[in-house]
Amino acid sequence: MVKWPTIALRAWAALLVVFMLTPIALVILLSFGSNAMVALPLGKLTFKWYEALFAWPAFYDALENSVTVAGTVALVSTAIGTAAALGMSRMREGVAAGANLALCFPIMLPGLVLGLALLAFYATVGMRLSLLTVILSHLVITQPYVILVVYARMAGFNYDVVQSARDLGATPWQAFVTVTLPIIRTAVIGAALLATAHSIDDFIVTFFTIGGGNTLTTLVWGMLRTTLDPRVNAIATMLIVATITSTVIAIRLTRYRG
Repeated sequence: MVKWPTIALRAWAALLVVFMLTPIALVILLSFGSNAMVALPLGKLTFKWYEALFAWPAFYDALENSVTVAGTVALVSTAIGTAAALGMSRMREGVAAGANLALCFPIMLPGLVLGLALLAFYATVGMRLSLLTVILSHLVITQPYVILVVYARMAGFNYDVVQSARDLGATPWQAFVTVTLPIIRTAVIGAALLATAHSIDDFIVTFFTIGGGNTLTTLVWGMLRTTLDPRVNAIATMLIVATITSTVIAIRLTRYRG
């Protein structure tokens, strides 16, 4: 028999889920409504806000910038993060834990603090704000995720198979490509997708480090500052779909199956 405290906890959990998901559901619904006031009732179902968005040149500029940043960040953070995770997996457990803590420190900081710190750093070294500074800033906040995911996979890695490849004449690089990488491939791909999702979705650090131009997140911010444009819901829906899709795929790929 289910006790009342259990029922109350489940009801409270259900209310929290509804509270968190309702705004997201409303954004998606409003993106298909004909009401220009961005409010209920929706009016007739329509794709006109998506059509208006796809006919807007500024959207394509922001999309190109977002894809450039996210793609570069995914490739670089995955390469460096995987190398770091491989190195940490060969360290003593205490040393690896300390290194992991130090590398993950940036993601423990509030976005506002990290954005201001990065802006101050670029100003100090005389570096002009551009997409390059956005990419470098995103690497700071995405590499820890890659390291954590790949390092977790390497925790139970059997290095005997690598040593066997080396005994058969393989170079360290050949052993990595033919033995190690195929074994940890799903974790690496999943980590890359997590880095991509985080890069696309980031606003605060991007806002402080982009200088001129826009990514999709800063474009949305600019639209909200001037007027409540219904195209905002269309962009937000696309970002939600992209983020959820990449995250779900990443979670499935990084799930250890033995």
